[in-house]
Amino acid sequence: MAPLASALGLRAASSSSPAAVPNNAPAFLCFHFVFAYGVLSSRTLKQWYGIDHNASPREDLARYGDAAVRSGRITQRQLDMLRRNEAAHANAVENYALLVAALGFATFAGVEPRHVNRAGLVYTAARVAYGLVYVLVDHPLWSQVRGVTWWTGNISCLWLLWRAWGKLNEA
Repeated sequence: MAPLASALGLRAASSSSPAAVPNNAPAFLCFHFVFAYGVLSSRTLKQWYGIDHNASPREDLARYGDAAVRSGRITQRQLDMLRRNEAAHANAVENYALLVAALGFATFAGVEPRHVNRAGLVYTAARVAYGLVYVLVDHPLWSQVRGVTWWTGNISCLWLLWRAWGKLNEA
């Protein structure tokens, strides 16, 4: 378990140099940029289902979604999933700013890298679960997991901002 914790930046690689814990904030920022703007982008699924129109991609579902269902190209359930995918993408893009602020302030303030990395890992796990649940789960009860993962990710960012506040105001 120690090598995994070291690789994730949760503890030093050796006990003789505890200051050797890297700050993985840039890696988390890169991952979440690609995740928000690439992985959760609805373009891929819309292309898969053949209803992507590059001339006005933001209007694809509003303009062509119901017609695709009526024509039998996609099912109503697939259209609903595409709409949830667009919402998950928008939320990931909106939430990215909070992550940037939390990691940036924590790093600037000198919060210990293991705390930055721990919060980044919690945020990452929560946001990946959030995206999966948002896009794939359409059951009303199970969709409540989405709220839990949303709050988990945001609380990890708020925790980092709180730690940064403490560091910036140390006497």
